[in-house]
Amino acid sequence: MTGHSQRQFDPAAKGPLAGIRVLDLSRLVAGNMLSLQLADFGADVVKIEPPSGDPLRDWKDDGHSLYWKTYSRNKRSVMLNLRERPAMDALWALIETADVFIENYRPGTLEEMGLAPDVLHARNPDLVIVRISGFGQTGPYAQFPGFGTIVEGMSGFAYRTGFPDREPVLPPLALADMIAGVYGSSATVTALFARDRGLSRGQVIDLSLLEPMFSVLGPEAAIYKVTGKVKERVGSASNTAAPRNVYRCRDGKYVALSGSTPQVARRIFDIIGRSDMNDDPRFATNSARVNNRALVDEAVGGWFAGHDHDEALQIMRDAGATVGPIYSIADAAEDAHFSGREIIVDAEDGEFGSLPMHNIVPRLSATPGVWRRPAPSLGQHTAEVLAEAGLDAAAIDAIVKGSGA
Repeated sequence: MTGHSQRQFDPAAKGPLAGIRVLDLSRLVAGNMLSLQLADFGADVVKIEPPSGDPLRDWKDDGHSLYWKTYSRNKRSVMLNLRERPAMDALWALIETADVFIENYRPGTLEEMGLAPDVLHARNPDLVIVRISGFGQTGPYAQFPGFGTIVEGMSGFAYRTGFPDREPVLPPLALADMIAGVYGSSATVTALFARDRGLSRGQVIDLSLLEPMFSVLGPEAAIYKVTGKVKERVGSASNTAAPRNVYRCRDGKYVALSGSTPQVARRIFDIIGRSDMNDDPRFATNSARVNNRALVDEAVGGWFAGHDHDEALQIMRDAGATVGPIYSIADAAEDAHFSGREIIVDAEDGEFGSLPMHNIVPRLSATPGVWRRPAPSLGQHTAEVLAEAGLDAAAIDAIVKGSGA
């Protein structure tokens, strides 16, 4: 694997969100993705975990919790058995010091725990409460189980993914959760900004997995209303631009190509020796090319089939076409741009010495993100955080014992 830039953790590093405390009671991906964005820019994210831990710890590859290591960097872990009164008292002490409270229980569960938003705001009026659920806190489906897989299907995303002669395809990763997490982090910072400007005090963010996932379909609802047409699966092609597809080269490798603007489309036809297509009414406009997509792909695909991968990329790039290789993670890990731009960095790790992971995204010129600590072991910071909240040693010891540690 290509050598990547090293990242040493520095607990004293200060990011632009330093001083913001986040209590993250969520489980699995969406909440962890949300709080990761805040943690990477300096917020003090405290994961509140039950004695069994966040289930994300159990997403393992060859016995290693690599999802946890990646998505829980820059966070601290407090283990609390919230079925015990001392642990609930400790949670309340933390709530009073917090700026953000994240949860993803089934709607209504927070109320059953005595932690309804109005109760939380009575104790901490400035608290930003993020409630993550599959379908939102209201509506006919509010009580339905809401894992990302379900909303990836119901949002219309899976219907559009895959080939027309086969079944719809779900994404091979927690896409809905990750999109919701990014939306949620933006909403959280917006709420904090509004609070700091005096436009509000605390407020509730109702973050479903369904709505962010639906939003990435863009204008499809408008298209359906105006045209009466449902966009169907087209594999790796596009309903909106041509040429656009994955093409197989002579040596069996694949490239991705997009001619989404008229200039680039014309350039591609020139490169493949089909300048005549630029003046052919069947291909002269984007709409015409989309309507004759099979003929476009036949011409473009035939050209790639007659060239080896590296040669085809070079010819296309030299002529200004928008084209790129289809990478596996092994390819990305060896790519000079990924290492040169520090897209992948090696973070120090107690188990492996160092562990490659994605860099902090996005890049801020004046107030960049910070690398403060590796992902915590379960309950690693329980005593430390509770002491900061003002609990004495005896109370902390009782809570730790009550959590089974």
